[in-house]
Amino acid sequence: MKNRFLKILIVAIVACVISLLIVKTYAPKKAETSSSKTAPVRVNSKEQILQPSVEISDTLHENFIAADLKVAYELPACPSSLLTKHEGYTLQYDEKNEQARWVAYQLTAAETIKQFERTNKFITDPTIPSGSASDRDYRNSGYDRGHLAPASDMGWSAKTMAESFYYSNMSPQVPAFNRGIWKRLEEQVRSWAMELDTIYVVTGPILSGNLQFIGPDQVAVPNYYFKAVFYFHGKDSKAIGFVMENRKLQGSLYDYTITIDSLEKLTGLDLFASVDDQLETKIERTTCTSCWNWNVQKQTTSVRKDSNLSNSVQCSGITRSNNRCKRRTKNQNGRCYQHQ
Repeated sequence: MKNRFLKILIVAIVACVISLLIVKTYAPKKAETSSSKTAPVRVNSKEQILQPSVEISDTLHENFIAADLKVAYELPACPSSLLTKHEGYTLQYDEKNEQARWVAYQLTAAETIKQFERTNKFITDPTIPSGSASDRDYRNSGYDRGHLAPASDMGWSAKTMAESFYYSNMSPQVPAFNRGIWKRLEEQVRSWAMELDTIYVVTGPILSGNLQFIGPDQVAVPNYYFKAVFYFHGKDSKAIGFVMENRKLQGSLYDYTITIDSLEKLTGLDLFASVDDQLETKIERTTCTSCWNWNVQKQTTSVRKDSNLSNSVQCSGITRSNNRCKRRTKNQNGRCYQHQ
């Protein structure tokens, strides 16, 4: 009986030892297997496309989604703390150069129907903590206060029209450029919005190279301007970019087209950062001018008369061509801003 008990005890001890050896042998492998199932780090395809020398800002677009807002396809990658949001457009202000680094907005067909006339009331942007440029910077400078987000794209409400005249939305443009090919490009973009129903626009100065400055606040005069347009519609999505020198230009608009990829390298911006990586890569590498309709549609107008615009008179100033200025003004001296 005693011998039988010893045999059972020995067998139990041996079984325990074997069990401990098995646990010791296989436990690390299980831990390793578990860790191998962690999700791989997702590499942004943008890093594979852009040259290493290009500086790309951190994107915080998730904040917009988390805030239960629309996906802002028009916004370049930018920390939310640097964004200035207005009713009709968003911008990133460049304090050093006293103007927006870029302005972005969604434009729909309905928003191209102008309901409010231009106010022509240029004012400093009250939302810029450091203060934006002002009248004194442009006075007698020889440059137009060129809109980045055009007033004609912002005529769908009184507020958006008024905010389009903030100096944060202005940039010094050569008059022949502002009133010539830049205006034609703005009309073309509006026409695409009418045709396609919804497009996303990013536009701004290229603030690099040897720049001149005007006014007491030292507003930089860009040598070039850019505009990028994105149409989101599944497999039919497309994008197109433009770069234009700040001077009188001739030729067709598509003479100044550029891929979004090349435009990003010029500006250092990550445009349309909220777009799916695969689609973003596809639309940014090529420019298909034939994919866009270059016939310009006329803008529809359903203007509500603003009492503030009544009693305006034609400016009494004389232009360089010795003709009377065609602008209208409510200034008591009968002169528009350019002939003060």
